[in-house]
Amino acid sequence: MNATAFTRRDFLGTLGTGLGGIAMASLLQPEAFAAALPHHPPKAKRVIQLFMNGGASQCDLFDYKPQLIARHGQKFDPGVGERVEASVSVPGAVMKSPFAWQQHGQCGRWVSSALPHLARHVDDLAFLMAMQSKSNVHGPASYLQTSGFLLPGFPCAGAWISYALGSLADNVPAFVALPDARGLPYNGRSAFTAGFLPANHQGAIINASAPQPMTHLQPPADATHITPASRSEGLALLRELNLAHAAERADDSRLTARIASYELAARLQLSAPELLDLSGESAATKQLYGLDQAETADFGNRCLLARRLVERGVRFVQVWSGQGGGSDNWDNHGDIARELGAAARKMDQPAAALLVDLKARGLLDDTLLVWTTEFGRMPFSQGSVGRDHNGGTFVSWFAGAGVRPGVALGQSDEWSWKAVEDVTTSYDFHATILHLLGIDHEKLSFRHSGIDRRLTDVHGHVLREILA
Repeated sequence: MNATAFTRRDFLGTLGTGLGGIAMASLLQPEAFAAALPHHPPKAKRVIQLFMNGGASQCDLFDYKPQLIARHGQKFDPGVGERVEASVSVPGAVMKSPFAWQQHGQCGRWVSSALPHLARHVDDLAFLMAMQSKSNVHGPASYLQTSGFLLPGFPCAGAWISYALGSLADNVPAFVALPDARGLPYNGRSAFTAGFLPANHQGAIINASAPQPMTHLQPPADATHITPASRSEGLALLRELNLAHAAERADDSRLTARIASYELAARLQLSAPELLDLSGESAATKQLYGLDQAETADFGNRCLLARRLVERGVRFVQVWSGQGGGSDNWDNHGDIARELGAAARKMDQPAAALLVDLKARGLLDDTLLVWTTEFGRMPFSQGSVGRDHNGGTFVSWFAGAGVRPGVALGQSDEWSWKAVEDVTTSYDFHATILHLLGIDHEKLSFRHSGIDRRLTDVHGHVLREILA
């Protein structure tokens, strides 16, 4: 080719051709990694995690303790000679739950009247009754339950699963986070972080109640000069320039992630409008999730959206109940009956509906549904009718693919103060989720700063007692 005739278009075309192999190798690297997975036959293809932000009180929901009723108003004395402390308050008197208790299902699981809808489905659930956290502070405890570490900067479980398995379809992200309409959870966007993993594995945030749930899916309405053809040409040029830039910075995943994100965004522009549009759902389905009631509409909308996301190939969906801060969540320091009661009413019907809907559609056979929080609450009062943080014991439950229904593992002491039997941790929690996805938690690692990092750090074991 004559040098004088070597135009800008020719230059970019030649450059793009030469860099195509680099880009392809980068994009195929996850596929090569995934080829080594699963480590064993998976029971679950996908996960929906319901996270109760703020510390849901186990002794007002699932952990029935007659001692709290019998000794209500008395000084709390566990009788073990151990100093009794609370996170931000002076320990008060023993406080019974303001909610009535009843046994449900063939398994006879005790559930309080705060959760009448979920109570009907206890025979489908496997309870972890003795979970324990190293921290009773929201930020570190939330990091521990989402990423396996107390400190920020570590990838959350959704990012690890995205890194290991990718999405089940090429037009949706592998990991989607659905925050509460009132705001982000404790730790903000870092609750969905990819940490030191390639940046494209961070959670894609969908603000389900916003007029535009995902930003930049469509050009602005007044940008009439943007046509499908001009957008296509612009994206092609942008990709060529990005590839040239990335070739000079092979060890920096951020640009590669950005390229992958742009390409996914282009595919989402076609798929997302339909995915996010609930108008095609039947009136019965909307009523099942509580979309016809102001109190349940937000969480119900996001639980229904979670079902639609996993139907279309998203691997890990995280649905948050409650925002960060001291109100409108499960951080019930002031008034358990009022505050926890409100949080439970917003969550209970939609969560039960999600379980019913997944089951009716056959999705529960290969979908894992998980309910959790960062820690529990104290068996004694804060002030007069609130409860302080308690890392000593809390409750989570699993349902669906590979899970043994109607069982419970572990037990707290007679006060619901500390876990004492078959104690489980975030490491065991995450190891079990990975196991059900066909991943050995000890083999899934990423080299960072000279250390082979894992979601479960150097701990954790699979909770086989709750597996089918």
